[in-house]
Amino acid sequence: MNFIDVIIVLAFIAQAIYSGFRSKTRASQNLTEYLLAGRSLKGWKAGISMAATQYAADTPLLVTGLIVTSGIAGLWRLWIYALAFLMMGYLLGKAWRKAGVITDAEFTEIRYSGNAVLLLRGLKGIYYGTIINCVVLAMVLVAATRIFEIFLPWNLWMPSGLYQFIYNMALAINIPLSSNVTGYETFIATTNNIISLSMMIIFVALYSTTGGLRSVIATDIVQFTIMMFATLLYAVIAIHNAGGFFNITDKLVELYGVERTSKMLSFLPSDAILPFIVVISLQWFFQMNSDGTGYLAQRTMACNTDKDAKIAGVVFTFAQVLIRSLFWLPIIIALLIIYPFDPSLPIDDVFVSNREMLFVKGINDLLPVGVRGLMIAGMLAALASTLDTHLNWGASYWSNDIYKAIISRKIFKREPRPKELVLVARLSNILILFIALIIMANLGSIQKAWQISLLFGAGTGSVLVLRWVWERINLNSEIAAMFSSIVFAPIILFNVQEEWMRLLLMSALSTFFVVVSALMSSPTEENKRIAFFKRVQPPGFWEKTASKAGMDPIKPRLKLFEGMKLISLTGATCFLLLAGIGKLIVSMPDSSPIYPMLLIAGGLICVPFWSKKLLS
Repeated sequence: MNFIDVIIVLAFIAQAIYSGFRSKTRASQNLTEYLLAGRSLKGWKAGISMAATQYAADTPLLVTGLIVTSGIAGLWRLWIYALAFLMMGYLLGKAWRKAGVITDAEFTEIRYSGNAVLLLRGLKGIYYGTIINCVVLAMVLVAATRIFEIFLPWNLWMPSGLYQFIYNMALAINIPLSSNVTGYETFIATTNNIISLSMMIIFVALYSTTGGLRSVIATDIVQFTIMMFATLLYAVIAIHNAGGFFNITDKLVELYGVERTSKMLSFLPSDAILPFIVVISLQWFFQMNSDGTGYLAQRTMACNTDKDAKIAGVVFTFAQVLIRSLFWLPIIIALLIIYPFDPSLPIDDVFVSNREMLFVKGINDLLPVGVRGLMIAGMLAALASTLDTHLNWGASYWSNDIYKAIISRKIFKREPRPKELVLVARLSNILILFIALIIMANLGSIQKAWQISLLFGAGTGSVLVLRWVWERINLNSEIAAMFSSIVFAPIILFNVQEEWMRLLLMSALSTFFVVVSALMSSPTEENKRIAFFKRVQPPGFWEKTASKAGMDPIKPRLKLFEGMKLISLTGATCFLLLAGIGKLIVSMPDSSPIYPMLLIAGGLICVPFWSKKLLS
């Protein structure tokens, strides 16, 4: 990196650390201040923070691999999550806020009855806060090593004696952390990555563990602004290096032929229609965050008002799915021209991993001084944003659900002090990072790890939504969902090759066990259901409970249908604008601009039908 690039990166680091120490006093008061920023967030801030977290450094690498293997149509696997994000905004954001909990694991104690409620709370704390959380963190750390390996050659910068000491430690550990993109010997690259990761972790810990969610949000907003601006500059420069905006399609045809180019640029698949339909129909619903569970719900619960929670979900959707994708598409298509590949090569983990690296390679090769520093700062910020969110999220489970609810209250029969809980939250980050590093050392391509995490998440997706919209869901339903995920996901993973069939089987099995367990076991105690209904006012099928509570039994169902209508209209705007503008940016061979313009018009027509409800 050039001196100017280094200055830009250091400026971001200084801002992040400052934000952490500025929020330290308030964050140290109690868990609500530390984990939920005192429930004071504005909707747009919460939405941008969600988008910043999802703009992880591994995501553009994942997107690059998906376009190479499946074309633009493969990105519907990411875009379809807009429905889940909008469902969180229009249907469940208000309910999450009214629940008044700190974590989704704590939610079990206000929703269910039975002797195993506390056990389920602890299991969810471990399952989501440690297992799922650490797998996602591992994916981010893999992406980090691939970025650091190119930009941070510590073997050229550090004193030889100190570097040799760390190198010997890396040899003794004997776990290679190298993607072999720089040509360095494996353990030189590994040593460089160990140094980089260590410094990254220390940097993130300095602000996230001191300032809590407030410092995370402040850094997220800066990160997203930097990343969007830098990505826009990257797109302009990449297109220029690929031959210019109007020549992209012709260049692709020259390299890959009309058929392969059409497949890569199409927004709909040309083959394997059934797998495509299955995946986009199920993946958004059958996933580990289907109702916002995790850091998305955390941002929603931290909002100041119900209106802010709704705005957060919609802002997140458009920033995440529409704006980000339209910035990425021209970059990745241009990189396929600048760094062409042999279409005859087998699409295996090695091929996908090498293609994923193009996004980072382009930053190093194409961007001039200053712009490169801005983009590196943006990628560093994306890494930091995801790491700080997952550390804060994981810490919430360990402090609030495991230490406070089980260890302190249940086992030792004592009420923990607020500052004691904050200390536990800070210390739990060490455990989370340790487990994530172990998982990271055993991952292949990011795309492969992402697919595995999707399969495990599919087992719990249905119950997460059904527990809000169907009064019959009970404690046993949640246990059945976790059981089916843990037991059947490995069996399906090793015995079924087609990914769409894996998702279909996992979704069907988990839903079957969830519904059967709800119908075959005793419902949640009536007093608990009534108290929950009055407190949260959830949408859906709550007729019996609403009547017992002396409220209109039809209103929850009408609320559900109204929410579904708004989700459909807002989703139509997002998807139509995405396809229309996207087709204008990267047009198919011999295509007309009329069809994209009609898509854009259709998206804009929908806006008045949902925007008033959003702001009401």
